[in-house]
Amino acid sequence: CISEGIPVQDMIKAKYIVDKKNICLVGPNCPGIITVDECKLGIMPGFITKKGNVGVISKSGTLTYEAIFQLVQNNLGQTTALGIGGDPIIGLDMKSAVKLFEDDDDTKGIVIIGEIGGTAEQEAAEFIRTNMTKPVAAFIAGVTAPPGRRMGHAGAIITGEAATAPSKVRALKEAGCYISESPGGIGTVTERMLQDRGIG
Repeated sequence: CISEGIPVQDMIKAKYIVDKKNICLVGPNCPGIITVDECKLGIMPGFITKKGNVGVISKSGTLTYEAIFQLVQNNLGQTTALGIGGDPIIGLDMKSAVKLFEDDDDTKGIVIIGEIGGTAEQEAAEFIRTNMTKPVAAFIAGVTAPPGRRMGHAGAIITGEAATAPSKVRALKEAGCYISESPGGIGTVTERMLQDRGIG
């Protein structure tokens, strides 16, 4: 579901239905999903991608494209890139997406793009800490966002300490993730991560 501006009360109903019927909903308010050279559902520009072994999960559509571009600039390709959306209620969440990449034989490393608001990153971090065998690089947007102010996505509002960027970064660091301090470092941090793990 690419559409943005879907009322939360409508998503509550939709979430209940898809969960009950064991349906995988990607979105809403997202660019969709692309498995490079195989399939695209949504609006992600396929021409910027390159087939490879890195999975990408992002709350932000624009930063999904930026991460893909940087990976390609560092001669790293993608298995699948997935924009999960940044609304308060979404279908496929970050933790579930991380698990899908963990179970994918072609994916050797993962990039997570998170942002302020909610606790999705902490939930993903706990799974990474306890269950993950593959390395994860992460960037969290919104470090300088003022508390209590909605920033961009409907879900990007700091409602408590757990929703802040520092809290998310701390959880991911403690889970062993490589952290990019800026959006411009996603590619180089991922490249270093894979080199450290001996992944070509």
